[in-house]
Amino acid sequence: MTVAGRKLVIVESPAKAKTIAGYLGADWDVEASVGHIRDIPTPSEMPAEMKKGPFGRFGVNIEDDFDPFYVVDADKKKKVRELKSLLKNADELYLATDEDREGEAIAWHLYETLQPKVPVKRMVFHEITREAIQRAATQTRDINVALVDAQETRRILDRLYGYEVSPVLWRKVKAGLSAGRVQSVATRMVVERERERMAFVRASYWDVDADLTPGAEEDLFTARLTGVDGKRVATGRDFADDGTLKGDRHVQLDEEQATGIAEALRRAEVSVAEVSEKPYTRRPSAPFTTSTLQQEASRKLRLNSRNAMRVAQRLYENGYITYMRTDSTALSDAALSAARQQAREMYGGDYVPDAPRRYEKKVKNAQEAHEAIRPAGDRFRTPKQVEGELRGDELRMYELIWMRTIASQMADARGSTASLKIAATLRDGAPAREVELSASGTVITFRGFLAAYEEGRDDARSNRDDEERRLPKLGAGRPLTVRRAEAGGHETSPPARYTEATLVKAMEERGIGRPSTYASTIGTIQDRGYVTNRGSALIPSWLAFAVTRLMETHFARLVDYDFTASMEEDLDAIARGDEQRAAWLRRFYFGDEASSADGLRDLVEDLGDIDARAISTIDIGDGIVVRVGRYGPYVEEVVPAGVDPKTGEVLDATATGEGQPRRASITDDVAPDELTPAMARELLEQAADDGRVLGQDPDTGRDIVAKAGRYGPYVTEVLPEDEAGGKGKAKVKPRTASLFADMDLKTIELETALRLLSLPRVVGVDPESGEDITAQNGRYGPYLKKGSDSRSLTSEQQLFDITLDEALAIYAQPKQRGRAAAKPPLAELGTDPVSGKPVVVKDGRFGPYVTDGETNATLRKDDDPEQITPERGYELLADKRAKGPAKKTARKKATKKATTKKAATKKAAKKTAAKTSGTKKASTAKKA
Repeated sequence: MTVAGRKLVIVESPAKAKTIAGYLGADWDVEASVGHIRDIPTPSEMPAEMKKGPFGRFGVNIEDDFDPFYVVDADKKKKVRELKSLLKNADELYLATDEDREGEAIAWHLYETLQPKVPVKRMVFHEITREAIQRAATQTRDINVALVDAQETRRILDRLYGYEVSPVLWRKVKAGLSAGRVQSVATRMVVERERERMAFVRASYWDVDADLTPGAEEDLFTARLTGVDGKRVATGRDFADDGTLKGDRHVQLDEEQATGIAEALRRAEVSVAEVSEKPYTRRPSAPFTTSTLQQEASRKLRLNSRNAMRVAQRLYENGYITYMRTDSTALSDAALSAARQQAREMYGGDYVPDAPRRYEKKVKNAQEAHEAIRPAGDRFRTPKQVEGELRGDELRMYELIWMRTIASQMADARGSTASLKIAATLRDGAPAREVELSASGTVITFRGFLAAYEEGRDDARSNRDDEERRLPKLGAGRPLTVRRAEAGGHETSPPARYTEATLVKAMEERGIGRPSTYASTIGTIQDRGYVTNRGSALIPSWLAFAVTRLMETHFARLVDYDFTASMEEDLDAIARGDEQRAAWLRRFYFGDEASSADGLRDLVEDLGDIDARAISTIDIGDGIVVRVGRYGPYVEEVVPAGVDPKTGEVLDATATGEGQPRRASITDDVAPDELTPAMARELLEQAADDGRVLGQDPDTGRDIVAKAGRYGPYVTEVLPEDEAGGKGKAKVKPRTASLFADMDLKTIELETALRLLSLPRVVGVDPESGEDITAQNGRYGPYLKKGSDSRSLTSEQQLFDITLDEALAIYAQPKQRGRAAAKPPLAELGTDPVSGKPVVVKDGRFGPYVTDGETNATLRKDDDPEQITPERGYELLADKRAKGPAKKTARKKATKKATTKKAATKKAAKKTAAKTSGTKKASTAKKA
């Protein structure tokens, strides 16, 4: 029996549900769907009766208006049952997922799956405060079918793109690779920047700095040489990427010229030639959008994109900030009033302009659906007021958002900028030379918004033109004394690599991707091995070069920046209702006859012959190439016929054509722009080297050699020809052992090499079982083995040193899950607010994890076990609890159940597909 007046609210996350429940009355039930509850299945997840039908290949019927087939995820079936049970006791359903396309799609999927018989209302809000939630409960709307169409189109588009293009990469580059509408373009951007660095030619130039004063030491200032005999002195910005000067209006000083000018300046008569002064004004930055928040969090908080969004998500769900996935810079009237009032209270009325500042987004394809990211509520809480509730990264990010919002409504910074041109005549030779020096300084007389906030910079080395520097008051003709004059040499720098912050900025400027996708896109290209991090810089792998070259050569339109941005515009049109989902997908996949544009299917079918070897070959110059092979990248140099590939000695002067190539593996620590032909030859020489003979094994008489290999330095024995094997002979495998981490290939001696080759070492015999205990070195490090029971050791040196008694003591301890050697916690995080038990970070067999003794949660890729905050640890445990215990047999049961339906007729299968796929979503949404 339904309880009168009972209302069920469904949101995405448990944290959001908990916060919202506190703002609604006792007759409201708030439950979380924990994200999406259903999706288009992969072919392996497709029900057996559907695999041979029109949905079998993509999970999408491309012949019937691109109708998708959806299934409830195996790990969400329990959640769906729980929601249906709650729905039985409710007489109203509120779908309160996020107010964006993905949130709208989640709401629609919930509606389609739950099939409610009670009235359904779409509840939307952009902040989780009591006022906002209670207001949203009374101001509901219907599901926006156009937004659902846009998100569904994006999902189908990504499925078609990935399933058609990825197999080409598997066949022609490497198995297991993936292509994606946004990820492939982002990879191309990183690769193109590395190509620019590889092609860059450094140029050297010199300049002169001088310390000058009109008399008093406190008036000392620095000026730089800017002109010689009427020509401007070249600086780094005046050189092209090939190392040549742009134009002929500059003079490039070398060391001798610059040193001579510096020496002559110390003796020259110097005076002020020209003085100019102009007002200085600087406006505050707009409030945060998703991309600018990620950029600033990278600069100031040292958070990568994924971690920044995790922290922002927690702040939003707990009611501290507004919705964090937005590309709007607008603030509501209430937020404008709150920011202005708080700025006035903290800094005074002079720091607040007469009218509110309103910002317009000037980024391609910007959507103004939400507010900018700001503190939640109609009156903002200061960072001081939330110190007791927030800690670590959450407090720092809240403070960042608060400062940026307040500053956006404050007055301009004002001041004046003075510029001096200084003339000197150098009489150290004939004829005399006229040189010019320049100095500028900015004095800020009113700090305005700078009193609250100043935006960070991507390039810490650059000097801001508006950096505050004070010059003395001087007039034209005023003589100056040179206190110091020094020449300095410089080299031009290649274009800076992208960081996560600058890549997000570049993608946003080009209109590629959306705020909600930036973090996941960067995470994907890192997880796929296309991009790695060195500090904050993003470095493409050689694999990324090969993939990008194939895409540029055979799928040029798909990785074209303008085409990718135009797809975002088309999705926007679908969201507005100006474009039809099925018609747009038909043009994308089958082609557009009106414009004679090929579709994705035609591009894949008409590829022709792809030279996989050529695609995976990158020429680095001087006859040396990099090839991306099955086992990784390597350098190759083809030696002419008749030349010894190892020594370079000419063996046959009459030989013509190509001889045997020389090859050497490339280690992961070498960035593409660092692999010069000279370095490549060093690698080739090391690979061609037969190794250093350390001596002979006294027991076997075989030579022991130390060599550098693909996986690091190692020692091995050289077998005689009769043992080495050949045609018709049994081959004996030589003993080989890797060097320990603290060993040096250049200094290793025969005695140590023999000890390495003696492994595994028998430590002794277990007196109880009679089994040998051996010390061995394995893939996951050193360990002991007794029969099938293995225990980890803490250091490689123990392989040589551990005694039988010590080994028996290790085996006497209870066996730990994974790595057997018990280790102290990596970090202690405090008491979990849910379980009330102490939380620690431990190192497990499969990596670091956080645990409270009851629940274990593996750290994500970007979580640093040594720097993880308590809040992050609690969040990981909460996420793991929300998912519930892993059910290994769930998928097997689902497959078995699906198999029993094989006898179903095609008509019944088609009916099921139509019902599940949502072809009637317009009518069902209208009912909502």
